[in-house]
Amino acid sequence: MTATAKIARFIRTLDFAAVPPEVAEKTRTCLLNGYGIALGCHDTPYAPVARRAALAIHGEQAGGATLLGDGRKTSVPGAALANPALFHGRAQEDTCGAAHLGTIMIPLLTAMVEARGYPLARLLPALLAGYETGGLLEKAYAGDTTPAGFRASPVYGTLAAAGAAAKLMDLPEERIAAALANAASFCGGILQSFTDGTDEWRYQVGVAAQTGLAAAELARAGSVSAPHAIEGRAGFVRAFARKDCDVDALASRLGTDWAVIRVTFKPYPVCAFNQTPVTAALVLRDKLAGAGIAAVRVHMNPYETGYAGMDATGPFDSVSGTLMSIPFCIAATLLHGVPDMKRMTTYDDREVNALIPRIRLVSDEGVPTLCCRIELTTADGRTLVQDQRMTTRDFAFDRKGVSALVRRIGAEQSVPAKAYGAIEKFVDHLPGGDIQEVMRAFALLHPAAPVAKAV
Repeated sequence: MTATAKIARFIRTLDFAAVPPEVAEKTRTCLLNGYGIALGCHDTPYAPVARRAALAIHGEQAGGATLLGDGRKTSVPGAALANPALFHGRAQEDTCGAAHLGTIMIPLLTAMVEARGYPLARLLPALLAGYETGGLLEKAYAGDTTPAGFRASPVYGTLAAAGAAAKLMDLPEERIAAALANAASFCGGILQSFTDGTDEWRYQVGVAAQTGLAAAELARAGSVSAPHAIEGRAGFVRAFARKDCDVDALASRLGTDWAVIRVTFKPYPVCAFNQTPVTAALVLRDKLAGAGIAAVRVHMNPYETGYAGMDATGPFDSVSGTLMSIPFCIAATLLHGVPDMKRMTTYDDREVNALIPRIRLVSDEGVPTLCCRIELTTADGRTLVQDQRMTTRDFAFDRKGVSALVRRIGAEQSVPAKAYGAIEKFVDHLPGGDIQEVMRAFALLHPAAPVAKAV
């Protein structure tokens, strides 16, 4: 069997009721995190841009999918383009390796359930199918594709979206394989916007969701799609990772090495690779006790220090630059404490800008990914060291932890607490409930816009 056929069989036969309890619970937690983070992104500027583009392309549609945080409705593809920019607004969405799969799939599946009436009971199975599809390939190949300049979210997220949409649509196995083949043919996305500090990456996730939907719809319509799209001589793996694909070894992890289990959540509105350095800097800030800083050396794995934008030293004029920059994140944290959106968008802080040139990055193979060692020299000549060893388990919060995280962000961003109660109730009651509960939660961000009541 080909790779697409093996993955399609896994998706088709995936029985959510039969998966390990921790897998089912983690899927619910991912859903809660996605909605909760999106609520806290309501005043970020990227979703309005994506909404304007979606409405210009698709127009308003009374019976369509809701533009979350806005209240107007458009087509499902239009909502799939626009809503991920809301979920991605703080760069605080979930992370599966180097890919932000939830910010692609959750708004897509929500729009499909709302506008097309797919059974709500399929939402969690479809979401899990997508995490396993995208996460399988990300784990195998992101170490090759990311250094080459490809961004993991649109590369692997497009296949995740296609797999999730195909599961929600209840496509037969052969058509799921076609959807995955289509997605492999259509996916892509580069990292240059992080280096330049621009916003394209905010919209890549919506394009990936829209493309994944198109891949599944084309498959349902009867597309003839390459069976060897993943492992072929000119297929996905050879094109993006520049290596051969061992289909049997790849597929053997399905249903055993669950990708959703390694999904992590971000306590701070910075790049996933900066979560640990910020954590270490907070510890050092306490040790400093107000002492001056002469120099800082940050040892991190080359995979992380080599990621686009991580070594940027400014001057900064966008949060796209600051949240990626290791020197900025560490300087801001050492001087001011826990970073928030206000701090990450303050570009003219003299103290921060003066400290950044004294922070040196060291690419160190001996430091595992998700870890760092910070060596700080104080103004009076002392050396403080924080060796921060962390794994995905440290950021894999349970549902209670995610609830506390998103509510903390909501308090910072003046989101009504009632909105979090509504999404928590919705997630808790699945597969029962009504998708309109989600719409009503987001309507609290714009109370003048009516949302249909549940029948």
